[in-house]
Amino acid sequence: MALHYSQDRIDGGIFSMPELQQATALQSTPPPNYKLDVQLHELLMKPQTQRSAVAPPVGGVPQSLPVPPFPSRPELQVGTDDDYIPKDGKRKFGTAHIMRAMRGWAFPYLKSRILPGHLHPIVSYLFTEWKCNLDCHYCWAFDNRVKGMTEDIAKRSIDWLHAGTGRVLALMGGEPLLRPDFAHKVTHYAAKKGFWVYIPTNGRLLRPDVIDKLGDAGVGVVNLAIDAVDLKPGLPKALVPIRKHFDYLIKRQHRYGYCVFININICGNNLEDVRELTEIAHDNGVATDYHICETPLTEQSHFKHLSNNPTYVTEKHWDQVDDLLEWLIAKQRSGYKMTNSTSRLAEMKQFMRGGIQDWNCRAGQNTLIIRTDGTLAPCFPMYSANYDWGTIENHKFEPGPLNEMKKSCQPHCFSTLNHIVGFCYNDARVIKWLFKQAIHGFQGVTNWSDD
Repeated sequence: MALHYSQDRIDGGIFSMPELQQATALQSTPPPNYKLDVQLHELLMKPQTQRSAVAPPVGGVPQSLPVPPFPSRPELQVGTDDDYIPKDGKRKFGTAHIMRAMRGWAFPYLKSRILPGHLHPIVSYLFTEWKCNLDCHYCWAFDNRVKGMTEDIAKRSIDWLHAGTGRVLALMGGEPLLRPDFAHKVTHYAAKKGFWVYIPTNGRLLRPDVIDKLGDAGVGVVNLAIDAVDLKPGLPKALVPIRKHFDYLIKRQHRYGYCVFININICGNNLEDVRELTEIAHDNGVATDYHICETPLTEQSHFKHLSNNPTYVTEKHWDQVDDLLEWLIAKQRSGYKMTNSTSRLAEMKQFMRGGIQDWNCRAGQNTLIIRTDGTLAPCFPMYSANYDWGTIENHKFEPGPLNEMKKSCQPHCFSTLNHIVGFCYNDARVIKWLFKQAIHGFQGVTNWSDD
């Protein structure tokens, strides 16, 4: 039987596997160590040349980030939270918020369509950490032996991106809030330079004082990763342990102007939790975002959970996942806020069965990642690749090699974030989206019922 395993921050594929033992939820045979074809995997992991190293700072003196004042906007410390909540319960975005979103997303997108050259980032992922305080059993995207990003690399990365078109900066990990003061510095510096700052987090370290500092510094959105209502085997990203942080985060968004959405990874052991979390998000007026669990695209020697992993989606889960996806599509059509398009949710059925159509991947063109050491890669799955894509201030993204790579990896990839960017490189969709936003007064229409 053909089994497909998936995970959002990684790309996937399909392999023929022995019949699973029906009497147990655990796999009797582990999935393969990686899913790329052997030739491409060897090229990426064992290239003939080593990665480039970031050039020393000018003058040999490392740069530092400014120490942000707190509060930098003291007027936002006045009054109670209820004073900032609209009386009718409907959130309204003012001109300043709308223009910040336009500067972060719309203007860079338009520039990328008309300016010459290949690399025009819309979204850049700054991996300030590669360590994590949790161990989600589907996730290989951390290694607690790796040191976090320095202030010199962070500042130079932001300055380099600012010299180009990109104005959306996502702090990534690992867990980006392992060093909350560092995250505060990066957020403040980037926001002051006009970036729309995005912070994903598992919420364990998102204490009220951290929320206030990031909100005051100008964070644009907080992506709260929650996979279960309460702790489950292999799924420590749960709501119950962070409920107080969650409630405070929701309450303060009106004061500081950021948005919140819940990021949910559909796994083999959390299908009912996905439904419950969707309802909780809807009740709190926040959007949701869905991925489907994957195994690593490239070999990850530090990953400990390739075998006997209850989070993986296997053939015995397909019917239940189909029902869940139909339920999510119906909820979106009824008005629930979701970042996934309805067509993309439906494509998860195809993906978990081993295939997916071309989706116009823009990695290395309109998205990129910056590793903790300042080296570059086109996308999350390539973080561990040793191929040389250059560094900040000296990229080596070339259309020819990237397009050849994507012929192999793109058909088996379900990266939600990169798909959203690729989805937007369609003039008809963009015109429709802008028109839909305009008739709603640019008040944050989030749903894509496009199937």
